Amino acid sequence: MDIPREDAKRKRRIRRIIFAAVGLLAIASVTYGLSRLKPAAPSVDKATVWIETVKRGPMLLEVRGLGTLVPDELLWLPASSDGRVVSRLLPGVQHMKPDTIIMELKNPELEQAALDAQWQLKAAEADYNSLKAQLDSKLLDEKAAAATVQADYTNAMLNAEKDAALAKAGLAAELNAKLSQAKADELTTRNKIEQDRLAVSAASAQAQLEASKAKVEQMRALYGLKEAQLERLKVRAGVEDGTLQEVPVEVGQQVTAGTILAKVAQPNKLKAELKIPETQAKDVLIGQLASVDTRNGFIAGHVERIDPAVINGTVTVDVKLEGELPKGARPDLSVEGTIEIENLKDVVYVGRPAFGQPNSTVGIFKLDEEGNGASRVQVKMGRSSVNTMEILDGLKPGDRVVLSDMSTWDAFNRIRLN
Repeated sequence: MDIPREDAKRKRRIRRIIFAAVGLLAIASVTYGLSRLKPAAPSVDKATVWIETVKRGPMLLEVRGLGTLVPDELLWLPASSDGRVVSRLLPGVQHMKPDTIIMELKNPELEQAALDAQWQLKAAEADYNSLKAQLDSKLLDEKAAAATVQADYTNAMLNAEKDAALAKAGLAAELNAKLSQAKADELTTRNKIEQDRLAVSAASAQAQLEASKAKVEQMRALYGLKEAQLERLKVRAGVEDGTLQEVPVEVGQQVTAGTILAKVAQPNKLKAELKIPETQAKDVLIGQLASVDTRNGFIAGHVERIDPAVINGTVTVDVKLEGELPKGARPDLSVEGTIEIENLKDVVYVGRPAFGQPNSTVGIFKLDEEGNGASRVQVKMGRSSVNTMEILDGLKPGDRVVLSDMSTWDAFNRIRLN
């Protein structure tokens, strides 16, 4: 007869429970261990990243900006008076002389005013000549009267001397001598009066002539002004070897004084207007050396002017060009300019990365010794230039770093380079 073995069944059940608990514990341990593992380093094609070596030595601080060539001497020609356009040149005319006529205006009122001024001048000149003739005639009459008195005065003096000599010799009466002397004294006074009158008349005549002459000069100046205004109706280039860039008015158009009629430039005298980012413009100073790339060659220059205003995040810097312009240099040509800020003698630097700003701390991948991997390190940046960046901390000369944009791998602190 069979007897049930309860102890064996219970032992088998206990073993199953223990095995299940151990299995569950093992699964939990593996799961926890896997969750604690770091993600595998991604692989990056070495040929697709920009790798450069950290260096130590001199570093040239530069700023760069885009811009255009503009005339150094730009002449805006306004209308000097009202008028109607009767003829004009078309924009684009080159090699103009200072007296080249760009445009002609017509103003009938100004022409009539010039004609009136001419006739007023002629009338003033005629009045002057008539007055001069009258005064000359009057002065001649007074000179004749004075000459007669002077002749009488001379005769009286001679008679007085003769009668005095005869009376002294007892050959004539003493009374005759006294009479002759009295007449001589009278004519002496009259002669002096006539001479004074003649001098006053001459001075008066001269004053009247000067007044009349001043009126003639006034009319001449007025006529000259009207003639000059008429002449300025012919708008001239005013510069040597100029180029007519713009003529904003049409034939037949009525313009008022002050209206801009034309823009003339000298294409062989250009300067560069560069747009420098406002964050970099703070280091730009007048007189600093610059180089302008026209795509056909480089032109040396120096900073001539810095615009005090910031427009759209940039500051306009004028660079005065020196030397001969490259072929193809012309107004409104797009250029790229570089301005030398400072020459640092001994600093740690590297090529300018595609990320990070000056005076900031950024993460950069530094290659290991074999060059098969790179780890992210924190680097403190200093001053920046066009192509280089100063390193203050985090790297040393000889380190190789990745300067490409690595934002795709921001979640990783290490990469593999294949």
